[in-house]
Amino acid sequence: MIKKTAADHQTRKPLKNNLKFRHPIILTIIIYYLTSQTSLSLLLSSHPTPPPIPILPIPTSQQISWQLTEMAMFLHFGTNTFTDSEWGTGHADPSVFNPTAFNASQWVNVAKDNGFSRVILTAKHHDGFCLWPSEYTDYSVKSSYWRNGTGDVVKELAQAAKSAGLQLGLYLSPWDRHEPTYGETLEYNEYYMGQMTELLTRYGEIREVWLDGAKGKKEKDMEYFFDDWFSLIHQLQPGAVIFSDDGPDTRWVGDESGAAGTTCWSLFNRSAIKIGDTDPKYSGEGDPLGHDWVPAECDVSIRPGWFWHASQVPKSAIYLLDLYYKSVGRNCLLLLNVPPNSSGLISQEDIRVLEEFSEIRKSIFSYNLAKGALISASSVRGGPSDSHYGCHNVLEEGIYSYWAPGKAQSNWVLNLDFPEAVTFNILLVQEPIQLGQRIIDFHLDFLNEEGEWEEAVRGTTVGYKRLLRFGKVESSKLRLVIDKSRADPLVSYLGIFEDPFSILGHVSNFSSTSLSKDGKPLQQNMYHHSPSVSSF
Repeated sequence: MIKKTAADHQTRKPLKNNLKFRHPIILTIIIYYLTSQTSLSLLLSSHPTPPPIPILPIPTSQQISWQLTEMAMFLHFGTNTFTDSEWGTGHADPSVFNPTAFNASQWVNVAKDNGFSRVILTAKHHDGFCLWPSEYTDYSVKSSYWRNGTGDVVKELAQAAKSAGLQLGLYLSPWDRHEPTYGETLEYNEYYMGQMTELLTRYGEIREVWLDGAKGKKEKDMEYFFDDWFSLIHQLQPGAVIFSDDGPDTRWVGDESGAAGTTCWSLFNRSAIKIGDTDPKYSGEGDPLGHDWVPAECDVSIRPGWFWHASQVPKSAIYLLDLYYKSVGRNCLLLLNVPPNSSGLISQEDIRVLEEFSEIRKSIFSYNLAKGALISASSVRGGPSDSHYGCHNVLEEGIYSYWAPGKAQSNWVLNLDFPEAVTFNILLVQEPIQLGQRIIDFHLDFLNEEGEWEEAVRGTTVGYKRLLRFGKVESSKLRLVIDKSRADPLVSYLGIFEDPFSILGHVSNFSSTSLSKDGKPLQQNMYHHSPSVSSF
């Protein structure tokens, strides 16, 4: 047995005292470590969750700007206006063109006052007559009596559009029934590009260049150098989008009825289409597997013809509303042709219809009923406290704020709880298309009187904007369910509205509707009834 001596005790005492001295240091280190870890954790948690990866393809800035305009006004004007024809022969005497009351500002004001953000002029139609004094031909306004041969329709429209803050687009027909070099591949392509250069360098900013593949049967064979044309356009007007059967920026919807398919993708395969030889179904619906972003444009005329004819009357405002649902409401742009008359003005009967159309849209869409609801979501990206992707974003108009669900979820639902029952028959859904088109299938449910969920409407594809009409529903609880999506679905805007004007299954083609001050129809004088209406 080893005994501890006094010396041992004396040597251990200082060690004990030393430990007492070191305890506060160790404690300080521990506290500092824990505090720093907590601060780091708080610092990391204060950073927002980054946005989801875009799903390709995605639009260019020019395509987004184009889509945001929603509606453009087409202006078919030329010698055909004075000869009561649609496809001119190219042999009409230039002297017939004499719009004595021509006023480009009237055209622009009619467009702006009724919700159109862009005007597109037929600078040259198939007859080859030019509405500007081209240096490459005498078949133009410089050979007419109008303005003593010094007039320039394109110039006056460009100035009026700029003053009013409207975007300008130009249509230059590839088919030319007057030009002698048409049919000579190299010579005509040089001629065409020379005229295109004039249009894109003389008149300021051009936001859209419109081309088509129209050509009559038994006409001369002609090879167009489309790739050269497109490169030239983008070089001279980098802010412009190009319209043709296959884009490259926006595509023809496949018909001239003004309606897209009930399923309509902005995704497209340009290689699947040849300009002048389209597949209407493919053009109208797009391609969920498409590699290119080429949204559709729906062109239609307010009158039976594209050019003004004294014997024709415009379609009704209700009919135009139907077209709006089937074009803008199906992820497209509505290009509505409103042809100026032979005096050089838009006719008063057309203006009245446009004003009624504008008032009806304002009456329906001026207030989003969903803003009166308490909104919740099945999940939120980054967690419920992350305001960047919260469900409240869907009540803010625009595409740059949105609801994003949590990652790796299979249940995608937005719930709307109203303090009392609301009556509605329109659903509006938008996606933030800058991150790609995602939603494949969705539906809207409401809680019925028996306390059970009942489907109000079902739809496919959303894109920039989707509008769905259905029978009137009255309920205080709704839910939007995303059934299928190419990636985590994103919703930028959700709207619930009541449309008292549309009658499911019946639309008047030509009529005049009178509205009261509150936007309700007072009377409707029918001229013609469309026998059927495509799906809503």
